[in-house]
Amino acid sequence: MEQPERQRIDKWLFFARVAKSRTLAGKLAAGGNVRVNREKIDQASFLIKPGDALTITLERRILVLKVLGCGLRRGPAPEAQLLYEDITPKSAAADEPKAFTPQREPGAGRPTKRDRRKIDRFRNPDEGA
Repeated sequence: MEQPERQRIDKWLFFARVAKSRTLAGKLAAGGNVRVNREKIDQASFLIKPGDALTITLERRILVLKVLGCGLRRGPAPEAQLLYEDITPKSAAADEPKAFTPQREPGAGRPTKRDRRKIDRFRNPDEGA
């Protein structure tokens, strides 16, 4: 069985494992979260073909995928990865070195109630005992 020349975007997103179900893939496409060749689409029935560039806005990230083929089924992940090439640009935040986070010695955290009372007595020796 040969691959179809064009395929619905919701089926492709499901077969490529971008969405967990075809219903969610349809909602993703119909919700305006998918662009095909930089044009926003609003239909789950939009037809894509190999060579199209998809920009997909997910909850915490943006994916840019180049369609390499149309799928016949939702197979295992290695099979799904053959349907696209990930051309997502690396984010600037990933290139920057992580900021130095100071570390405390064990036991050197916030003072306990006992430590606070000692500090108060040291600062104000005249007040109650």
